[in-house]
Amino acid sequence: MSTVSTHVLDLEKGRPAVGMVVRLSIWAEDGWHTVAESVTDNNGRVTSFPEVPPGRYRMAFETGEYGNGFYPYVPVPFVITEPDGHYHVPLLLSPYGYSTYRGS
Repeated sequence: MSTVSTHVLDLEKGRPAVGMVVRLSIWAEDGWHTVAESVTDNNGRVTSFPEVPPGRYRMAFETGEYGNGFYPYVPVPFVITEPDGHYHVPLLLSPYGYSTYRGS
């Protein structure tokens, strides 16, 4: 089983995005199914998602609830291929844009 984590940085404020809801979902034939939901900690991180098998996943960041600009939420789809890997999905957020990448 693989581990999944994230780190959200608020580029407008120049600090971690604390208290943002992040939802991890897996794709199945009948659509997306929530695996877990968590909230970013004081460092803007979520490290408490359960271990997951290979598959198509999506992290949905509830940026509207956090109160940051134009995007009400940011969906980030990704694929887990390694059965025992670690997948880190950072989000760099500003009021009118965002960026993500596969971290380490």
